[in-house]
Amino acid sequence: MLALYGHPFSSYTWKAQIALHALGLDYDFRVIDDEHPDNGQFIATQAGPQGQFPVLVDGENVIFEATCVVEYLDLHFPGNVALIPSDPDAALGVRMLDRVFDNAVMNVMQRTVWEYIFRSGGPDPDVVTDVQQRLHRSYAWIEGWLAHYPLRDADHVTLIECAAAPSLFYADWVEQIGDDYPRLKAWRAHLNALPAVSRCIEAARPFRPFFPLGAPDRD
Repeated sequence: MLALYGHPFSSYTWKAQIALHALGLDYDFRVIDDEHPDNGQFIATQAGPQGQFPVLVDGENVIFEATCVVEYLDLHFPGNVALIPSDPDAALGVRMLDRVFDNAVMNVMQRTVWEYIFRSGGPDPDVVTDVQQRLHRSYAWIEGWLAHYPLRDADHVTLIECAAAPSLFYADWVEQIGDDYPRLKAWRAHLNALPAVSRCIEAARPFRPFFPLGAPDRD
């Protein structure tokens, strides 16, 4: 059986899990926490240069980096509809949007989270303001892109949805997606309702008190 190492509250773990759920695959979920030291030891010593998760294990194959996990699943366990299109140009477009959601949403948002976790005395206001501005720039770009995204209201999951759902879920907690971005706000709600995504949201619910900024009373 496939094994996935990660944590239920981890956005990048969600990214891999959404693909697994969308493809209807069974897997052994190996949680990284203090109660499962062997799992953490595996990640630290046998999976990638920085000991990061998620990590997928399929027999002797060890796949790290969430995007690569999704690509591996699409290649070796294809579903009825591809997570990544077979047409090279279309596939390039999907991969480009994957990087948008990882780099221009999730990784930007994470800077504020790190400020709350690691900076004694509270977050640097300049960093928080910069993150807010950068997120709104990304929100505005995605709002425009969504006007042309043919799968915006579809139930099908691609690599785009695998990346977008967790990044938008948590980014909204850091800087709320308001009415200035109606398509983006509606799409986030649509993503949260997808079975492959809502399964992750519910599994993560017990961990909400640990969100450094305080989890909002929504979702």
